[in-house]
Amino acid sequence: MKRTLFRNGWVVSMDDTIGDIENGDVLIEGDRIAAVGRALKAQADEVVDATGMIVMPGLVNAHMHTWQAGLRGIGAQWPAGAYHRHVHANMATRYTAEDTYIGNLVGALNQIDNGVTTLFDWCHILRDLAMAERAVDALEESGIRAVFGHGTAKPLPKPGETHHSQIPHPRERVEALRKGRLASDDRLVTLALAILGPEISTAEVCLADYRLAREFGLVSTCHVSYPSGQRVQENGWPALAKAGLIGPDHNICHGNALSDEDLAFILDHGVTLTPTVMLELQAKADPPLTVRARGRGAVLSLGIDTEPLCAGDMFAEMRAAWMHCRHFENVARAARGEPAGPIAVSAREVLHWATMGGAKVMRLDHRIGSLTVGKKADLILLDTGDLDLFPVFDPVVTIVGYAGGHHVDSVYIDGIARKRGGKLTFPQDVLRAKKQALTGSVQRIIADAGLSLPIV
Repeated sequence: MKRTLFRNGWVVSMDDTIGDIENGDVLIEGDRIAAVGRALKAQADEVVDATGMIVMPGLVNAHMHTWQAGLRGIGAQWPAGAYHRHVHANMATRYTAEDTYIGNLVGALNQIDNGVTTLFDWCHILRDLAMAERAVDALEESGIRAVFGHGTAKPLPKPGETHHSQIPHPRERVEALRKGRLASDDRLVTLALAILGPEISTAEVCLADYRLAREFGLVSTCHVSYPSGQRVQENGWPALAKAGLIGPDHNICHGNALSDEDLAFILDHGVTLTPTVMLELQAKADPPLTVRARGRGAVLSLGIDTEPLCAGDMFAEMRAAWMHCRHFENVARAARGEPAGPIAVSAREVLHWATMGGAKVMRLDHRIGSLTVGKKADLILLDTGDLDLFPVFDPVVTIVGYAGGHHVDSVYIDGIARKRGGKLTFPQDVLRAKKQALTGSVQRIIADAGLSLPIV
């Protein structure tokens, strides 16, 4: 079993019992963290000089439609509503299993390149089992740790067809995956259900979907983003709670338009939350839920959501979340006529959302999210020698307030180096071919959709 020692870095462990260690060491043995401390006396097969580096847990992207990687930036200037019209109602219907594979592969590799070691792949394009299988193939090929959220396509129904809000999650696909390649929860890629939820499905479908997740022992997750008056069910949460179907194994993405009463009800049942702040500031009328939810003791995480509309960089997402909280606080103080005071949301709290918070959402916090002895060896190194990071006075402020994906020097997932010296270890010739394949895939999809660039 290989032993790798990271020597003399600034360790940000995200474990309260360990803390931050300047000039610290981390020892990994195989796929596990074996020791964290200063001047560790350990025999190692490889010693990595981490001088001038921050050594930290890998980031956890808790909500990402990875299949959309080929559409990156295509809708950054779209008005609200155009995303669903162009992507889900049109382009998504043109995707094949191979299109899904190539989008997921390049998207997952980009996440690794940007310091993400665990990804919640919210794959809501799937029309059949073949598409799901190829999406999983891509995640496995990339080397990322992933929770594969099996979702369903949402095209506009043709005359005589049933609307997707009335169609239960496909049991046969879930059963095939859960009893097949994703039967074990100890794999690098595991299964979850990306279901419609009470805002986007009828009461009957909603109950069936949550029961399906519970039957197969899976985390479930749903989008909650519609304002009152635009929901299929105005408030379906009490019925789910009465049936005993919501708890810490359920995750809500967004939640901006939830009333304070509904938010309190959901949190009282242990449901976890994933704001995607960059996307929400761009495309939602209501502010991100971070400020309201943290005051109620919520389990918070962060995600990228959709690269057609915003950058796939979790450092940028952390910074957006932090700045939104700071702005909210400044506005509230001014409205009360209060002078400036100590900030309520620290950089460390935001980093917790992007590490341990995401791990808790996926129910993986016993394995990942901190540099804790016995946990999986998922860690990244940030090069602080770049002029835009140097000098470092507080490594956590540097991470959240100043760093970006381009500062990620190395990425280890399950103890395996997936990036070293600023370069992915994925074969570069293969990567070039995959990028060409992605370009061809997207060009065909856009043409088949009857669209041309720029899409407005």
